[in-house]
Amino acid sequence: MPRTKSSNSIDKHVGSRIRMRRTMLTMSQTKLADALGISFQQVGQYEKGTYRIGASRLHHIAQILQVSVAFFFEGDMPAGGEPKHMIASPNTIMDFMTTSEGLALAKAFMRIRSTPLRRRIIDLVEEIAAEDARE
Repeated sequence: MPRTKSSNSIDKHVGSRIRMRRTMLTMSQTKLADALGISFQQVGQYEKGTYRIGASRLHHIAQILQVSVAFFFEGDMPAGGEPKHMIASPNTIMDFMTTSEGLALAKAFMRIRSTPLRRRIIDLVEEIAAEDARE
């Protein structure tokens, strides 16, 4: 029986980048799975980093998601291979941006053209966060 390779922090980082890009394109797991010829559950396992992704499959995913393979390895990844955002905290920017709320907030914020208004929104959110932290 072949030994199953366990996933590691790189697999999780790549998976989170797949999820982020798929979500940015408003593509469902089912649509990505159909394009790859696999089940949507398997896509979910890739995105969680539970299943490792082979080179040819990753290349195919990159084509479907219209990015380079290098896109999946971008981010805070030091030489040791442990992504900084995974060391720091599970509640990181990357994690937030892979949620529907994070993506919706970022898309809406980017549509605001007024720089002063954007700054006021940031100030408001920081004030709310500080107040929430005190409670």
